[in-house]
Amino acid sequence: MNATPDPRALRADDDPAHRLRLLRALERKLLWLSAWTIHHANHIRPNRDGLKVGGHQASSASVAAIMTALYFDILRPQDRVAVKPHAGPVFHAVNYLLGRQEREKLSTLRAFGGIQPYPSRVKDGPEVDFSTGSVGLGVAMTSFASLVQDYVRLHELGRPELPHGRHVAIVGDAELDEGNIYEALLEGWKHDVRDVWWVVDYNRQSLDSVVPDRLFGRIEGLFRDMGWNVVILKYGRKLEAAFAREEGEHLRRWIDDCPNSLYAALTFQGGAAWRSALLAELGRVPGIRAIIDPLTDEELGALMTNLGGHDVETLTEAFRAQEAAGDQPTCFIAYTVKGMGLPFAGHKDNHAGLMTKEQMQAFREEMRIRPGHEWDLFEGLDIPEAELRAFLAQLPFAQPLTAEGRSLAAPYVPVPDRLPPARLPPNRTLSTQAAFGELMAEIGRGGKEMAPLAERVVTTSPDVTVSTNLGPWVNRRGIFDRHLKNDVFRDAKVASAQRWGMSPKGQHIELGIAEQNLFLVLGALGLADRMHGARLLPVGTVYDPFVNRGLDALIYACYQDARFLLVSTPSGLSLAPEGGQHQSVNTPLIGMAQDRLVAYEPSHADELAILLRHAFHHMQQPDGSAVWLRLSTRGVPQPERSLDAAAVIEGGYWAVPPEPGARIAIAYQGPVAPEAWAAFEALREEEPGAGLLAITSPDRLHDGWLKARRAARQGPGGALSPVERLLAPLAPGAAIVSVLDGHPAAHSWLGAVRGHRVVPLGVDRFGQSGDIPDLFREYGLDTDAILDACAQALLEG
Repeated sequence: MNATPDPRALRADDDPAHRLRLLRALERKLLWLSAWTIHHANHIRPNRDGLKVGGHQASSASVAAIMTALYFDILRPQDRVAVKPHAGPVFHAVNYLLGRQEREKLSTLRAFGGIQPYPSRVKDGPEVDFSTGSVGLGVAMTSFASLVQDYVRLHELGRPELPHGRHVAIVGDAELDEGNIYEALLEGWKHDVRDVWWVVDYNRQSLDSVVPDRLFGRIEGLFRDMGWNVVILKYGRKLEAAFAREEGEHLRRWIDDCPNSLYAALTFQGGAAWRSALLAELGRVPGIRAIIDPLTDEELGALMTNLGGHDVETLTEAFRAQEAAGDQPTCFIAYTVKGMGLPFAGHKDNHAGLMTKEQMQAFREEMRIRPGHEWDLFEGLDIPEAELRAFLAQLPFAQPLTAEGRSLAAPYVPVPDRLPPARLPPNRTLSTQAAFGELMAEIGRGGKEMAPLAERVVTTSPDVTVSTNLGPWVNRRGIFDRHLKNDVFRDAKVASAQRWGMSPKGQHIELGIAEQNLFLVLGALGLADRMHGARLLPVGTVYDPFVNRGLDALIYACYQDARFLLVSTPSGLSLAPEGGQHQSVNTPLIGMAQDRLVAYEPSHADELAILLRHAFHHMQQPDGSAVWLRLSTRGVPQPERSLDAAAVIEGGYWAVPPEPGARIAIAYQGPVAPEAWAAFEALREEEPGAGLLAITSPDRLHDGWLKARRAARQGPGGALSPVERLLAPLAPGAAIVSVLDGHPAAHSWLGAVRGHRVVPLGVDRFGQSGDIPDLFREYGLDTDAILDACAQALLEG
């Protein structure tokens, strides 16, 4: 194994004082480059629309020392980092110093095609490990990525030359208000996650205000309860030295008791304000006068803001100590000042604040930056350039992880041409959810042709494994756990259909009832090829209505281009007795709107078999994406037929083709197929040329149509989209009556394709308890409603 050099070995012969001087110089450079990059975007680059560009100078400044200590001293190439979203400019500056970011790119912050406001895997390139645009999600993602790293290692799927890495999140303290953080902490405790560090930038300011006093005590308790080590970095070396002087404990006690709002206000006001406040409270303590009287106002201000999160020496020593302590997850609470080093440091309104041109000029002079040299790598530093370059070149993190860089690759996992069962018994009644369970069980059975696929499939579910029909798969492949745990019921010979033994070789990750965690796990699993060099084929199941509960994390996973299969079931009114809170309405529209996710809703098992096979293939393609299958618990008769797989994948096919020039067609999607077929048989008595269209994906049909329209605007001669070809046989002005167990808007756009009149039937209000006949009648999905819509359409035509 090619082990990465131990960072402690690289430091062994260094002069610690000189190394600290180098780190402080780089911290100074990060502060300048981040502030200047934002200033350039707002005050120098032309602004054509007059909108504020923004960039978070204060939030960037508060983590300059933290990121210096991590990137320039502690991190190794195998470590993966989530940088808090508002520190994006510091992250880009780090990569600029490491030679991994072009100088020209720094001037494109927040511009079209430029570097992103918040680090983005897809848009900023391979140096970004985790996108962090939605606060809290990137933080939690590090825990799940560590879990996936363990999964890959324990299944021996990874590349043996890759060393084990740590997963680090640089966290804004306001991010800890996000509820998904604590859901992830609890799930991490259940799975005994290791090798995770969260470094909290505890600047005690959120976007609107100063955070409540002593919040860190609550944070500390929560982390300790979840099995984390907590390291509090409150004071830097200067303040610790002051506390050690005679009667210095009075100063410590005064700062400890100082309200956050007062501390912030005094920081903004500066040394004179600090002196006045200290003298008013502690002026009669001789030892305190001996500490503060010899200091100038500037020196006193620097002393009183010498917090642990701004002291590189304090930070590096704490990180090194934890590095040697083991793999226990650790939360570092690093006290900082928001905007440290900038003219609005500590001001409660500085979150979105920007330095004025006059303030930037003063800051430029303070940083010794000559006009015209703002982007120079080592401008303004008092250490020779050659020495700084040599120091950066030997850093552990500067070494290549592999010849491919930090974004890895993994070979394609072969997918059989057909998934078993190849053909279902004719006239069998089966739901798509049950068919999914049978297909997964057959994959889990393995066999010569299926084994390569089965080995790489990993399933997960938020406590609905059995009720989404994954039970047979789990019985065959087991539950993943870092530790071997027997099935107590089985050992006690208690009858149960489920065999829930847990082991490091299991292939199902069981989660608690937290849909955010489901999508974060799927995101982490879906990046395993690029993060850990091992391709996994993740399958996650969840009740369809509760996709909405995890929607933010689903969007986040797709934004990172994670590849996974989402199976949401049961869906719609078809889950009849469960009532409105368990009956989904809007999910077909989410499937159409979500980027980097293709959505399908098959009505029959043969369609599902085609789409499941396609999902495992599509997830692995360079231009592929995640896949979503919306399934139902409603059993429908299974026809004996041969399908055109390409048409099913494209989004639709004619179950019964219309005659040329037909005046009407019925289109259906999902479990309303029996009603649509019954209505079609009755309609054909009056309209023998009518057609019956099976829609497997309004998302794919709509996407193909939009792409064809865009191509047509570039010039004539483009190919027709699948939906244009499908609807071509219908007469101009013909009617299409569409029906699905979801929002009718998923089909209403069909009328724009060729100018047909569309009567979309579906569900546009909350459901209720009942049986399917009652509910389909009430919501206009039954055969009579479809026929009534057909009659009205023909009459109006």
